[in-house]
Amino acid sequence: MMMMMMMEWKWLRFIRMAVMLLVLEGCRWCTTDACLEHERIALLHLKPFFNYQNQLQSWVEVKGSDCCKWERVECNTTTRRLIQLSLNSTRWFDNMRYDTDNRNLNAWYLNTSMFLPFEELKSLYLRGNAISGNLENEGFGKLSSTLSNLEILDLRENYLNDSILLSLSELSSLRYLDLSYNRFERSSHPRGFQWLSRLTKLETLNSRGSSLKNSILLQMRNLSSLKTLSLSGNQLGGKLLHIQELNHLANLKYLDLSWNRIESISNKDGTQLRLTNLEELDLSANLFRNNTISFPQGLSSLKSLTLSDNDLQGSLDTKGLSNLTNLKKLDLSGNQIESFQSFKDGGRKLELTHLEELNLDGNHFNTSVFASLNKLSNLKSLSIRDNGLKGSIDTKDLEAFINLRELDMRYNELKDLVIHQDSNVSSSLEEIYLDYSTLNTNILQSIGVFASLKILSLSNCGLIGPLPNQGPLSLSSALISNVSSIDISENKLQGQIPTDLSNNQLFGKVPEELITKGLLTILRLSNNNFSGNVVHVILSANGVQNLYLDGNNFSGEMTNVDVPTFEFPNSLWEIDLSNNKLHGKLPRWIGNASFLGRLAMSNNSFEGSIPMEFCKLNRLEFLDLSQNNLSGSIPSCFNPPYIEHVHLHGNRLRGPLSLAFYNSSSIVTLDLRGNNLTGSIPKWIYTLSSLSVLLLKDNHFHGKVPVELCKLHSLSIIDLSQNMFSGPIPSCLGNLSLPMQTNKILETTFYGPFIEEYETTLHFGMDSYYPTSYLEEVIEFTTKSGFYSYKGDILSYMTGIDLSCNNLTGHIPPELGNLSEIHSLNLSHNKLTGVIPSSFAKLHQIESLDLSYNNLSGEIPNQLVELNSLEVFSVAYNNLSGSIPEPKAQFGTFIENSYEGNTFLCGPILHKSCSKTDSPSTISTVSEDKGEDGLIDTYDFCVSFLVSYVVVLLTIFVVLYINLYWRRAWFSLVGKCITTCRYSNVGNFLTYHIFKRCV
Repeated sequence: MMMMMMMEWKWLRFIRMAVMLLVLEGCRWCTTDACLEHERIALLHLKPFFNYQNQLQSWVEVKGSDCCKWERVECNTTTRRLIQLSLNSTRWFDNMRYDTDNRNLNAWYLNTSMFLPFEELKSLYLRGNAISGNLENEGFGKLSSTLSNLEILDLRENYLNDSILLSLSELSSLRYLDLSYNRFERSSHPRGFQWLSRLTKLETLNSRGSSLKNSILLQMRNLSSLKTLSLSGNQLGGKLLHIQELNHLANLKYLDLSWNRIESISNKDGTQLRLTNLEELDLSANLFRNNTISFPQGLSSLKSLTLSDNDLQGSLDTKGLSNLTNLKKLDLSGNQIESFQSFKDGGRKLELTHLEELNLDGNHFNTSVFASLNKLSNLKSLSIRDNGLKGSIDTKDLEAFINLRELDMRYNELKDLVIHQDSNVSSSLEEIYLDYSTLNTNILQSIGVFASLKILSLSNCGLIGPLPNQGPLSLSSALISNVSSIDISENKLQGQIPTDLSNNQLFGKVPEELITKGLLTILRLSNNNFSGNVVHVILSANGVQNLYLDGNNFSGEMTNVDVPTFEFPNSLWEIDLSNNKLHGKLPRWIGNASFLGRLAMSNNSFEGSIPMEFCKLNRLEFLDLSQNNLSGSIPSCFNPPYIEHVHLHGNRLRGPLSLAFYNSSSIVTLDLRGNNLTGSIPKWIYTLSSLSVLLLKDNHFHGKVPVELCKLHSLSIIDLSQNMFSGPIPSCLGNLSLPMQTNKILETTFYGPFIEEYETTLHFGMDSYYPTSYLEEVIEFTTKSGFYSYKGDILSYMTGIDLSCNNLTGHIPPELGNLSEIHSLNLSHNKLTGVIPSSFAKLHQIESLDLSYNNLSGEIPNQLVELNSLEVFSVAYNNLSGSIPEPKAQFGTFIENSYEGNTFLCGPILHKSCSKTDSPSTISTVSEDKGEDGLIDTYDFCVSFLVSYVVVLLTIFVVLYINLYWRRAWFSLVGKCITTCRYSNVGNFLTYHIFKRCV
């Protein structure tokens, strides 16, 4: 019996295990790595509302497609439920007519119920989508019961007003809410922010740039859970009489009131901020003065205080600052402070024993300032740029700063830095910046005492003579192992030295020790006389991220080696080989540089076609191959996903654009000037949604100017001149907003701390502000009758259209008068007809207007005299008539050549009166005089012609009569010419052939 029971027990265990295996196997087949089907369908329902310029290409209607892999979507790795949806700026420019004064042209109402299927959604980003509100009964409150996990909601840069706040107050799970740059100045609910007090978990509220006034403080008192509050860039001003309302925010750690017009943060009875947990306070760019700023003990936890760009002047009372005993970062830059002084006890010391970072840039301190700072024993970073410091600085003056890591004294008038080997800072200093001073060259001999030195910047310091053979600047020095960056550019040094050696007179080969140690991240050898094998330099640059070899004498070919992928330094992100003597074909092995972001090889002698391998440079942002001898067509596969700036001008490239650059939505600059490109501008040009600069000058493009250009809302510079375009000028070009574009400037990043987007984190590191890129975006454009190069900040503001030297016909569209931001318009050398539009009087920013060499008729509109910025104006060689504009304002500076070639124009400048009251006798006399002059001229011509003809014939006759040999040769030549003439009838045409004798 027992045996039977044991057997049954074994069978039961076996059956149980089998069932478990079946269940597990069934679960394995039931689970999937893809997202939930109903969430995928919900995303597809959202797509039509957030798919401007086809930004959601990966959102495809294919059953089974994993939406967790779609762009702008993030899922939980376990449940595969959607937890983050980023739809920032996917509808902002949906309406082509963007109007900054009335942005409702783009506004629309959101149906929030479309987000209901995403039950585990934690983060929703809807920034910059022109949302004006919600559909009726479809507000954010409808999400409260379903989206119970929603913690982050970003609604920046929309058109929302206070009416949205009530529905937002029902999202009880929110921790982060950003309402910056909306339209609360037109609120219909003056106390709308009080509704947000229902959000008991809300920790971060941003409402920057929303035109909020002082009364907003009354609505903040009940937001007790807030830890971060930003009211920067609003209309807060004067004395904040309700500042005590913020004292109810007991948990507040970060408060930003910058970029307002605040004069004081205390009310009438002297009540001030008392936020015992506040750690960061930003009051920059306000109107605080010495007598209106105070720092009470109620901010006992404050660690960071920013008072830059206010109206602090002269001696600043430090007594109040001493109350901030936990302060670690203090920014007083951009004021007019001359010294520190406590007027209560007469002291001149700044006593902040925990202070680690102090910024005094842009004030009026002198060298005695160091004495007033000598109690800052924990100071790690001191910046005192642009103060007019004169004379010399002794490291003994810095003795108290035993922990100092960074010293920045750029843009002063220092003559010398006296260095003592036994000073405390010699062992602690890691970064020294003394650029734009006038230093003694001997500083290079003594700089070796700084044993921890990592960054040294002495650019534009007037250093002359040979470099030291000993010390940390010698390649053989062991101390160089600590240095990651040295900049001694723009001096007159000679010899050898590591890192930034640009703009000196160094020659020979690049020292191998310089590039093989793997310690330097930036190496700049620009504008010297280095020569040798540039390929060897590139392949040896281990650890180097930015390599600048431009402006040297490197020569030879780069294709005589085969470079496998594994041999190319994967650290290299930026290479500049411009302005050398390299030749041959472009190296195919550059395609193996998978991490390469910026490549400049202009002004060499490269030839042949652009290698197909360049299509593999998927991280490329900047490409400059201009001013070479490249030929062939641009590879159709070349459209790197992150490419922003392309310069191929000054080559011999040919053929149509085909699919090159197709759908490159990140491209900002496309410069193809001076090639042999043909065909028309492709219809897909509108896919270049970020295009700001289009330069196609001096090619062989033909066809019409495509209306697709009008869909490029970022366009600010267009040059289609010297081509064969025909047809009318598209009137829709007048709808271009020609916006200011900062992305036209090549981005330069900096070392230093950063701030997480949704966390307020204190950083007390050392901002070195050292540029990680020396490449500069330069745009060449013809305006004001000259050829100009634009770069830097001025490039952001430059706008212009050049359609000159084509075959354009028809009238000038009056709509071009809507280009109120344009600086240059050139329509010259075409076949345009009709009148000059009077709407051009609205081109208030125009500096150069050229309509010359067309067939324009009618009068010049007098309204053009209102163009006060106009510097160059030409309507020469048209068929204009009537009086020229009154010579006042800018039109008083234009001379005769602006109007020449127009027979029927009149005015004082042209020395032709427009009066119609001339007497008949005068006219008759003039006519008779002209008639007599004409007869005399004709008679003189006939007489002189006959005399000359007779003289020539007599001369030939006399010469041939006297010289027998010449006579025989002449008649022989005439005879051969006669015998070689024959007539032939071909069809109905008579062809006359004359065979010339070869000489």
